Amino acid sequence: MESNEKTVREAYRLAEGNVLDGEGFLALFTEDGSFNDMSTSQSFRGEQIPQVIAGLGRSFPDVHRELLEVHAFGDVVAVELRIQGTHLGGFPTPAGEIPPTGNRIDVPAADLWYLRDGKIERFNCYNLMSVWLDQIGVHPDFTSAVEATGAAATTT
Repeated sequence: MESNEKTVREAYRLAEGNVLDGEGFLALFTEDGSFNDMSTSQSFRGEQIPQVIAGLGRSFPDVHRELLEVHAFGDVVAVELRIQGTHLGGFPTPAGEIPPTGNRIDVPAADLWYLRDGKIERFNCYNLMSVWLDQIGVHPDFTSAVEATGAAATTT
């Protein structure tokens, strides 16, 4: 159990803005390991995993994860944390890149790490994307959503 917690803590260290060692991060995973961003329903494997670390570093070069609680339960490590940083690089979205705003983020998150033989088999990251987007200045357009829903209801 202690070794699994050490592996997870090392993963966080390698993903810090002042380190950003994607290859070292990947080396902690099993060959078939996955990194799952639960807030966007995206899953990354193999060489995609270091790209995720690098991409976040481009958007938030000072990215830091404040670990609030770390609990190891056999081959599972549960972490409550806050993802922090400054939006100094473009933030990719399906609709295009959000230009840097200089805004600080402090996003609540929870991570579940599943390990096998001391390596990460699955990393499920649950972050509050609505808070993240709000903090970089992206606010939902509720009026358009309500109007679209109302228009759709009247045509059926």
